[in-house]
Amino acid sequence: MASGKPIVRQVAWLSLMPQMLVLAVLIAVFTALEIEEPVIISVFVYLIYSIGSRYLISISHRKGISAFKQGDYTSALQNFEESYKFFQKYRWIDKWRFLILLSSSKISYREMALLNIAFCYSQLGEGVKSKQSYEKVLIHFPDSQMAVAALNMIDAVAKNTEQGNAADI
Repeated sequence: MASGKPIVRQVAWLSLMPQMLVLAVLIAVFTALEIEEPVIISVFVYLIYSIGSRYLISISHRKGISAFKQGDYTSALQNFEESYKFFQKYRWIDKWRFLILLSSSKISYREMALLNIAFCYSQLGEGVKSKQSYEKVLIHFPDSQMAVAALNMIDAVAKNTEQGNAADI
């Protein structure tokens, strides 16, 4: 069910290859153990691990997304800040998320958290903090196209507002 909120999901297709290797290893192990239906059991174990690891490790991120979808941007902001702190502290989890969490996201949880923090600030009417947060994204993730697009939009709105105010004088 669509929430009506802008949620972007980018997939790093290359990260699917090691994940398929993990699945192949599971199939090989269950076949060697002469388990009936090794493919089905392997897929089941893979899915349980994938869902379970993301559920347990990215709790703050999930809570932030849930609050975001409900329009509770204050709670979402707090949860995304917690998520950023967690993945900042445990960068290795974020770096190896395609194996540890079996996540194929193209952008890291840290970048997602910072982008979501900036967006939450914008929804709370905190334009300056929103812009500062997007700029922080670019400091840590210089190739973030979402941050660049958001800053371009903020600058365009500011420019149009200034031109509109000048025309009123």
